Amino acid sequence: MHPLSFNVEQMHRALFVSEVLLEIFINLNQLPTTEGWTQSLTQRSLAALARTCKTFHEPAMDLLWANMPGLRPLLGCVTRLHSMIYDPETKYSWSQCVDPLAEHEFHEFLRHSARVRSMTISSNTYFRLLTALPIETCVFPGLISLSWMVQRTNIGDLHFFLSPTLLNCSVSEFHSDLTHIGTRCAALEAITLLEDSGTVQLSATVRSCKRLKYLECPPLDSAAWMHLSTVPTLLKVKIVASRIIHFPLDNLNFATFLNLTTLCFRRMEVAAVVTIMQHFEFPSLKEFEMHVRVLPWAEAEQLCRALSQCKANQTLEHICISSRDRIPQHSGDPLTAVRQFLCFTQLRTLRLSTHCFIYLDDDLLLEAMTSWPYIRSLSLDDWHICPPTVTFRGLIAALRLCPYLQYLQVPVDFRNIDIGPEAKLFQNTSLQNLTIASSEPKETDSEAVARIIYSVLPAVEQVMRGNGNVRLWNNVNRHLELLRNKSSSASGHFITGAASQT
Repeated sequence: MHPLSFNVEQMHRALFVSEVLLEIFINLNQLPTTEGWTQSLTQRSLAALARTCKTFHEPAMDLLWANMPGLRPLLGCVTRLHSMIYDPETKYSWSQCVDPLAEHEFHEFLRHSARVRSMTISSNTYFRLLTALPIETCVFPGLISLSWMVQRTNIGDLHFFLSPTLLNCSVSEFHSDLTHIGTRCAALEAITLLEDSGTVQLSATVRSCKRLKYLECPPLDSAAWMHLSTVPTLLKVKIVASRIIHFPLDNLNFATFLNLTTLCFRRMEVAAVVTIMQHFEFPSLKEFEMHVRVLPWAEAEQLCRALSQCKANQTLEHICISSRDRIPQHSGDPLTAVRQFLCFTQLRTLRLSTHCFIYLDDDLLLEAMTSWPYIRSLSLDDWHICPPTVTFRGLIAALRLCPYLQYLQVPVDFRNIDIGPEAKLFQNTSLQNLTIASSEPKETDSEAVARIIYSVLPAVEQVMRGNGNVRLWNNVNRHLELLRNKSSSASGHFITGAASQT
């Protein structure tokens, strides 16, 4: 619609209702774009609407400037810079040979900055143009979300973007301007610091934040942990170390994270995590994740024991503990995590991939399914070449107790598939994905295995070959396909077999 051809008197009355008009513009702004900022159809449409009439101007302009990919569009509003910024031949080279903004140009630059709500800064190309701005200038008074992907910037560069309204801040590298960000941005709810920094500076940054809901950062010292335990709004904490950092947490006092629901550690020193779990209680914790490069048996036992004692028995729903590398020399003792986690009665997901032998037999599997009535996914990666102790009969008995189970990965003994006649009358229709680290069935038992899977687990479609005898599992798949072809009620997804040598 061309602005000159628009007749306000013919406009429908609904368009004078600000809520209706804003909803229309928001839907327009959500259309996918494939071109650059200045060329996208959505941005051109909003610009045209802003020029149409006074009724359209404010909501269209608010959306037009709400999400900025950098400073370039704002600098384009400066008369002296406009032709250079939008000249395709100059691109970015011009910024190194022009003077910074003069005082009379500040108004042109700041004219639309109050409308910006979200900004991503990935380059320091234009920072020198702002050097004449007073350091106390609040350039973006309405900024809510900031993604700062710039490295090696000068002190003071980040200050222009630290708005009092800022709620979310993501920084690729720690910046000294962040040291007291909670003081300048009192409403800050989420902060992400991706790179390691000095522990003292990071601790000061975290301790300045009083209303955090989400925190992702490198490892913290004792003072920061104690401060976080006093923040009632805190819901999620994710600690990510780019390298193993050895520093003591020897000044922790026993405290409670009242409302924390998610706790995640990546590449963190296991001893430090165990110390944290031993000194704090988490009565609202729902998710716990621990991912490390190496997790020896002794440390895995300590971690599982500390987790079971953190007062989250009635709330914890998801547990994921994994290690990447195999331990050359490991203890022959089995990991007792399954038994230690029986106290978590609300458990939905349990994944253990620790390169340690995880103890599980028919009785313990039955007890686990009794303790976890809401379990939906159970994955116990058994990396060891050991004869499995869970029988097919025990597996079927356990499946009777878990009506919501959709994914299961446990070691099962396929060498003896004899089950009682009562089991043949049972069907589990919820299980869709089954990964079996198992001893291989006998070649003559392929059809029998297929018939049992088909009759007891109708939602399971096929056995994917593991690292055992591929031909044997292919025979099971072939018999499963023949059985499905004879029935019109076949349905389901996949069963993946990670069969191990026996």
